Amino acid sequence: MDNITEKLFLYVVITLSAVVHEYSHAFIGNELGDDTAKRIGRLSLNPLRHIDPIGTVLVPLLLLFTSGTFIGWAKPVPYNPMNLKGRKDELKIALAGPASNLAISVLVSGLFYLATLFLGGSANFITIGPFVALIIYVNISLALFNLLPVPPLDGSKILSFILPHNLARRVEGMGFLGLIIALWVGMMVVPPIASVLFYIITGFGHLPLAG
Repeated sequence: MDNITEKLFLYVVITLSAVVHEYSHAFIGNELGDDTAKRIGRLSLNPLRHIDPIGTVLVPLLLLFTSGTFIGWAKPVPYNPMNLKGRKDELKIALAGPASNLAISVLVSGLFYLATLFLGGSANFITIGPFVALIIYVNISLALFNLLPVPPLDGSKILSFILPHNLARRVEGMGFLGLIIALWVGMMVVPPIASVLFYIITGFGHLPLAG
């Protein structure tokens, strides 16, 4: 896979994975009785419904074509706590996004592994290995990044569930500073952890990362 093809493929995977992430938030919220996301058109897999100009376009493309790293996000899916049965429902909504990305990683890895049992060492089949590896790695990374406990990421909602109410409000009030912290921590902490999870999910490295 040449460098430009890899970067463009990465961007497409990041965008579509972020869309599935946000759709999962909307889906679980709707299942729990809150139709806020559905009413504004966010219960959809249409990328145009979820694209954030900064998180889905500017930041991913800038990082990909400068540092070769990637981080991205889509527009947060809103929900109305008044339509839910308590903070546990809010926690379920927050966890839905990262869980969907991890599920994609496990599913894609499993399907690829099963396919190797039937197609073996087929040259045409082997060529898609690096692309499959990137899908898995990107989704692991998105899940980990969104679990960072700083707003506006899902991890801040999870942290709010654990912390006392007054401390939770302080965390949620970090605003843009929280995003800057998340980007820095994400680039420093997420890649090594993602690599470990990648090798575990893919059977300790039966599928090599693309380079």
